[in-house]
Amino acid sequence: MDLDLALVRAFVATAGTLHFGRAAEDLNTSQQALSKRIARLEESLGVRLFERQGGIRLSEAGERFLPAAREALAAGERAIAAVTGAGPVVRIDTWGHLYAPMRTVAEAVQALGAVRWEPGPGRDWPSVAQALLRGDTDLGFGRVHPLPDGRDAGLTQRLVRLEPVDAVVGPSHPSAGADSLRPADLRDSVLWCPAELDRLDFLRRFADEFRITRRHDGPNLGLDHLLRHLRADPEGFTVFPADAPLPDHMGLRSVPLVEPTPLYAWSLAWRESSRHPLLDTLLRGFAEAGRTRRWLEYAPHRDWLPDTDHPKLSRPGG
Repeated sequence: MDLDLALVRAFVATAGTLHFGRAAEDLNTSQQALSKRIARLEESLGVRLFERQGGIRLSEAGERFLPAAREALAAGERAIAAVTGAGPVVRIDTWGHLYAPMRTVAEAVQALGAVRWEPGPGRDWPSVAQALLRGDTDLGFGRVHPLPDGRDAGLTQRLVRLEPVDAVVGPSHPSAGADSLRPADLRDSVLWCPAELDRLDFLRRFADEFRITRRHDGPNLGLDHLLRHLRADPEGFTVFPADAPLPDHMGLRSVPLVEPTPLYAWSLAWRESSRHPLLDTLLRGFAEAGRTRRWLEYAPHRDWLPDTDHPKLSRPGG
């Protein structure tokens, strides 16, 4: 049996959305044409790939077929790249968007030349981990932390940057004029969080470590929404990576944290069983950027990391 990759692509797109209309839009085709491709594929394989009662979901055969289907499409892309010289595409999903993860990626890859990137927005680390395990993306970039129930089994990572964290306060905060602050100086302030705190592993561990008990979280409605509330609260603060851009029209003050300085750990993550052909090249690019920009400096007597980030330092090859 010969597989028609156009039919396989229709199946993979539909499996990714579990919605014929959205999959058809992604493939720039009609829903009717997409349904016909799926039907032809099912007929040629002699199995039903989707259950269609009360919506659609993958059948048992579809679940078994999906990983191999993704690998077949990736192999087809590599074959085309080999003869066209275009080079493979690197799909990278990032998370922690308020902290601008792509600025670090851009610095690391600027010397790599004509690498074809397809950036994608991930909701958070658990969702990107699932995308990596499904084969929906090649790399993840953000702060990696252990997931419950072994949901990150099969994934590996490389720590690429430790970024100092500042306190951001409004103009009426008592410490707005300080040259620096210790995390302990913020115990009487209110920590404003950019999303629900149970989704923010770093902020939750920071608040627990430094006994900051007054916390305000809620849905992620964007950076401007967070900073407007912070500006209006004379007791409020948030923490932000030192090099991440902040709007300059808010009248906010970014104050370095010392004794200790919290560090935000940025990592690349990938599925070990499906290494992208450019992975080693990309890792070299991040390593070189880290050396020249001193991204991995860490002094235990000076800096603070969550306990879960310490193993990354001892095993940087991940």
